[in-house]
Amino acid sequence: MLLDTLPDMNVNCEEVFGPLVTVTPYRRLEEAVAMLNASPYGLQAGVFTFDARTLFRLHAELDVGAVNGNDIPGYRLDHLPYGGVKSSGLGREGVRYASEAMTELRVLTLKLD
Repeated sequence: MLLDTLPDMNVNCEEVFGPLVTVTPYRRLEEAVAMLNASPYGLQAGVFTFDARTLFRLHAELDVGAVNGNDIPGYRLDHLPYGGVKSSGLGREGVRYASEAMTELRVLTLKLD
């Protein structure tokens, strides 16, 4: 755990592949949203709150592929679309999306006189 990090630190600007938590203080929720959305990455966000309105608000405002309420960002179920936005991946994972990726759509038109 890294405490009192700043938004421009590499640990907050680049994807870190490992068990790591950074704690960046903020005064207003709008400031936290702006810091998160300024990142070029947007896989998932974990939002811990007792206020459902805050959770729904952050789901609407955060530029990420998924918002997990009161759970870690790694939570996933195979039938749900899993993936990020911005530079955090292309497309979605999951059964439906894997099937679509392995399917070649084709069209046949036929005019009968």
